[in-house]
Amino acid sequence: MKLEHFALNVEDPLAMTDWYVQHLGMRVVRQQKEAPYTTFFADDSGRIMVEIYLNPVHEVPAYRTMNPLLVHLAFVSENPTQDKDRLCAAGASLVSDQKLEDGSHLIMLRDPWGLALQLCKRGTPMLARVEW
Repeated sequence: MKLEHFALNVEDPLAMTDWYVQHLGMRVVRQQKEAPYTTFFADDSGRIMVEIYLNPVHEVPAYRTMNPLLVHLAFVSENPTQDKDRLCAAGASLVSDQKLEDGSHLIMLRDPWGLALQLCKRGTPMLARVEW
Protein backbone atom coordinates (compact mmCIF):
# COMPACT_ATOMS: atom_id res chain seq x y z
CA MET A 1 0.00 0.00 0.00
CA LYS A 2 1.04 3.57 -0.62
CA LEU A 3 0.09 6.58 1.44
CA GLU A 4 -2.19 8.83 -0.64
CA HIS A 5 -2.76 11.84 1.62
CA PHE A 6 -2.88 13.27 5.13
CA ALA A 7 -5.96 15.38 6.00
CA LEU A 8 -6.25 18.43 8.25
CA ASN A 9 -9.24 20.50 9.38
CA VAL A 10 -8.00 24.11 9.17
CA GLU A 11 -9.46 27.58 9.69
CA ASP A 12 -8.87 29.06 6.21
CA PRO A 13 -8.19 26.40 3.57
CA LEU A 14 -8.30 28.74 0.56
CA ALA A 15 -5.76 31.22 1.92
CA MET A 16 -3.63 28.39 3.28
CA THR A 17 -3.59 26.68 -0.11
CA ASP A 18 -2.47 29.88 -1.81
CA TRP A 19 0.38 30.28 0.72
CA TYR A 20 1.59 26.68 0.34
CA VAL A 21 1.47 26.93 -3.45
CA GLN A 22 3.30 30.26 -3.55
CA HIS A 23 5.91 29.64 -0.87
CA LEU A 24 6.43 25.86 -0.74
CA GLY A 25 5.91 24.91 -4.36
CA MET A 26 2.85 22.76 -3.74
CA ARG A 27 0.45 22.15 -6.64
CA VAL A 28 -3.34 22.04 -6.35
CA VAL A 29 -4.67 18.67 -7.52
CA ARG A 30 -8.35 19.25 -6.71
CA GLN A 31 -10.18 22.10 -4.97
CA GLN A 32 -13.75 22.97 -4.00
CA LYS A 33 -14.39 26.72 -4.15
CA GLU A 34 -17.39 26.38 -1.81
CA ALA A 35 -17.67 25.07 1.76
CA PRO A 36 -16.03 22.95 3.06
CA TYR A 37 -13.32 24.13 0.59
CA THR A 38 -11.77 20.68 0.39
CA THR A 39 -8.40 21.02 -1.29
CA PHE A 40 -5.80 18.44 -2.19
CA PHE A 41 -2.31 19.75 -2.90
CA ALA A 42 0.74 17.73 -3.87
CA ASP A 43 4.49 18.13 -3.56
CA ASP A 44 6.69 18.39 -6.65
CA SER A 45 6.99 14.61 -6.90
CA GLY A 46 3.24 14.37 -7.47
CA ARG A 47 3.14 11.34 -5.19
CA ILE A 48 2.40 12.88 -1.78
CA MET A 49 -0.71 14.94 -1.06
CA VAL A 50 -2.15 16.89 1.83
CA GLU A 51 -5.90 17.46 2.09
CA ILE A 52 -7.17 20.53 3.91
CA TYR A 53 -10.74 21.66 4.52
CA LEU A 54 -12.89 23.58 6.98
CA ASN A 55 -15.46 21.29 8.55
CA PRO A 56 -17.34 23.48 11.05
CA VAL A 57 -19.16 20.46 12.48
CA HIS A 58 -15.87 19.43 14.07
CA GLU A 59 -13.41 21.55 15.99
CA VAL A 60 -10.40 22.94 14.16
CA PRO A 61 -7.41 21.86 16.28
CA ALA A 62 -5.57 24.63 18.14
CA TYR A 63 -2.47 24.31 15.96
CA ARG A 64 -1.00 27.57 17.32
CA THR A 65 -0.77 26.19 20.85
CA MET A 66 -0.18 22.55 19.98
CA ASN A 67 3.29 21.13 20.50
CA PRO A 68 4.77 20.91 16.97
CA LEU A 69 5.88 17.35 17.70
CA LEU A 70 2.20 16.29 17.88
CA VAL A 71 1.60 17.15 14.23
CA HIS A 72 3.69 18.87 11.59
CA LEU A 73 4.33 18.76 7.86
CA ALA A 74 7.99 18.08 7.05
CA PHE A 75 9.61 19.30 3.83
CA VAL A 76 13.01 18.36 2.43
CA SER A 77 15.12 21.51 2.15
CA GLU A 78 18.52 21.81 0.48
CA ASN A 79 19.13 25.09 2.34
CA PRO A 80 17.05 25.23 5.54
CA THR A 81 18.43 28.60 6.69
CA GLN A 82 17.63 30.29 3.39
CA ASP A 83 14.18 28.67 3.26
CA LYS A 84 13.52 29.67 6.90
CA ASP A 85 14.35 33.30 6.16
CA ARG A 86 12.19 33.30 3.02
CA LEU A 87 9.21 31.66 4.77
CA CYS A 88 9.45 33.92 7.83
CA ALA A 89 9.41 36.95 5.51
CA ALA A 90 6.20 35.48 4.05
CA GLY A 91 4.46 35.16 7.43
CA ALA A 92 5.81 31.98 9.03
CA SER A 93 7.33 32.11 12.52
CA LEU A 94 10.38 30.31 13.89
CA VAL A 95 9.93 27.67 16.58
CA SER A 96 13.35 25.98 16.67
CA ASP A 97 16.56 25.53 14.68
CA GLN A 98 18.57 22.37 15.39
CA LYS A 99 21.75 20.95 13.97
CA LEU A 100 22.16 17.30 14.94
CA GLU A 101 25.32 15.25 15.41
CA ASP A 102 24.53 13.18 12.30
CA GLY A 103 24.78 16.31 10.14
CA SER A 104 21.04 16.90 9.91
CA HIS A 105 19.63 20.42 10.04
CA LEU A 106 16.01 20.63 11.23
CA ILE A 107 14.08 23.87 11.47
CA MET A 108 10.57 23.98 12.91
CA LEU A 109 8.30 26.83 11.87
CA ARG A 110 4.63 27.69 12.14
CA ASP A 111 2.76 28.75 9.03
CA PRO A 112 0.59 31.90 9.28
CA TRP A 113 -2.31 29.74 10.62
CA GLY A 114 -0.21 28.13 13.34
CA LEU A 115 0.31 24.71 11.74
CA ALA A 116 3.83 23.44 12.38
CA LEU A 117 6.03 22.77 9.39
CA GLN A 118 9.55 21.43 9.46
CA LEU A 119 12.42 22.01 7.07
CA CYS A 120 14.66 18.95 6.91
CA LYS A 121 18.14 18.57 5.53
CA ARG A 122 19.24 15.13 6.66
CA GLY A 123 22.88 14.20 7.16
CA THR A 124 21.97 10.95 5.45
CA PRO A 125 18.78 11.16 3.37
CA MET A 126 15.99 8.98 4.76
CA LEU A 127 14.13 8.65 1.46
CA ALA A 128 15.74 7.39 -1.70
CA ARG A 129 15.90 9.98 -4.45
CA VAL A 130 13.72 8.58 -7.18
CA GLU A 131 13.01 10.28 -10.48
CA TRP A 132 9.23 10.25 -10.68
